[in-house]
Amino acid sequence: MPITIADVAARAKVSKTTVSRVLNGKGELDESTAARVRAVIEELGYVPSSRAVGLARGRTRVVGMLVPSLTWPWIGEVIQGAVDVLETERYGLLLFTCNRGEESMRQFGAQVSAKSFDGLLVIEPEGTLDYIYTLHRRGLAVVLIDDRDQNSGDIPSVSTTNHDGAGSAARHLLRIGRRKPLVITGPERFGCTVQRTAGFAAVFAEAGLAIPPERVSLGDFTVACGAGAVTTALAAGVEFDSVFAHNDLSALGAMQALLDSGRHTPQDVAVVGFDDIPTAAHTQPPLSTVHQPLREMGEAAARTLLAHFEGTPLPSTPTVIPTTFVTRGSTVA
Repeated sequence: MPITIADVAARAKVSKTTVSRVLNGKGELDESTAARVRAVIEELGYVPSSRAVGLARGRTRVVGMLVPSLTWPWIGEVIQGAVDVLETERYGLLLFTCNRGEESMRQFGAQVSAKSFDGLLVIEPEGTLDYIYTLHRRGLAVVLIDDRDQNSGDIPSVSTTNHDGAGSAARHLLRIGRRKPLVITGPERFGCTVQRTAGFAAVFAEAGLAIPPERVSLGDFTVACGAGAVTTALAAGVEFDSVFAHNDLSALGAMQALLDSGRHTPQDVAVVGFDDIPTAAHTQPPLSTVHQPLREMGEAAARTLLAHFEGTPLPSTPTVIPTTFVTRGSTVA
């Protein structure tokens, strides 16, 4: 039979409340009594329930994390960054996805109601932002990661420089003499799509070059949309000497479609992506891309939450970690 707190109390001839105070370091206790309780705990080999201790302290030492799906290729890097910080500080992570839509959110809501975690990290599943706002207003500590520029500072967030990152891609293409880019965007409803479109176009405009509508293809961040954009442009006779895709998966699709059409990357068409997912460095040729600080974003969000638990107010302005441009073989032979 497992040793219980009642067994410790009986052997030490104290109340269960006194044992609890010794375990949690709370309340004024006679030192000889506390020493006797600790000796009994060691003698009996009593191991307190971490959940029970956490509840007694008003803290679970667990952080919740809500993400759309684990199939997104960059999600793992963000989660790993958060886990690195949480494990170092002896916190656990309770991970929730929205793979099953409303059913997933009902299960998540039940865990919120049960106060199963102390605070929440969020990579916003589409359509959940109002609910996240409600949780935050009710007192749950929340930090958004990659908030798609929809948050307006109401919830603490960690993001990156989408506008400037796209601008760095444009400057690189101009520097290597590519003046007719085909742009494959993300979904229009995402703030990052708006920012990347604007940042890229601004640099070309500064060089006196407009990007006509026929060289802008609306995508959805998939390999298929990248391949489809290139195939459609080629079939329509659109001239382009480069591709800027709003994420790496779209860029990979574009590279495959170019190869299938008999064109070579980068000799005929240079290709640039955005994210720098692990696969990007291992394509043929390796993909030049805008590096998002994915792991650093997860780390920063977790640190923000843990600092709040220790009394630091949640920041009122977003934490922004800059992108960097990575040059590889898809633009420079």
